[in-house]
Amino acid sequence: MLNVIGCIVEPNSGSMRLNGELVYDGKWLRADLRGLRLEKIGFIFQAHNLLPFLNAWENVAIARILAGASTSHAKDQAVQLLTYLGIERRQNALPSELSGGEAQRVAIARALANDPRIILADEPTAALDSQRAGTVMDLLRKVATERRTAVIVVTHDEKIFNRLDHIFALRDGVLEAPQLQAA
Repeated sequence: MLNVIGCIVEPNSGSMRLNGELVYDGKWLRADLRGLRLEKIGFIFQAHNLLPFLNAWENVAIARILAGASTSHAKDQAVQLLTYLGIERRQNALPSELSGGEAQRVAIARALANDPRIILADEPTAALDSQRAGTVMDLLRKVATERRTAVIVVTHDEKIFNRLDHIFALRDGVLEAPQLQAA
């Protein structure tokens, strides 16, 4: 599902809009899907997938640089995002020097780098203890609210359900009715 929403895998049928733009209608309507992902979608992976040879700010800035920003501008934005997520003091640390929670915050910052309209998070709390998992989910809620960004989380971690606004269950490929959560 995340791969379809993320314009990585073609849907079997139907149409799809991202932030109001019709992007799929029986076929992809954009030749440059990479550019579409850079513009509109942030990804947070189960394993944070940070580049091991880049420090924290560089791992965040790379998304801006790929979108055409200068290195100095991308660094400034990366440091702002790391500050926003409370880990600016770790901006020069390599991924191997970060805790699991810190690495996940860098991954969240990278997902936010191009100010996406949607963030797709695949098991973002899987490698974290319950306290850090709660912190990450609180950050994602903050991002959704403050940046007016849709955040879609795929998870098996029932301990974080209380931090979600809507829960959709897929059972054997069938979508069940949504469950609304108290805010």
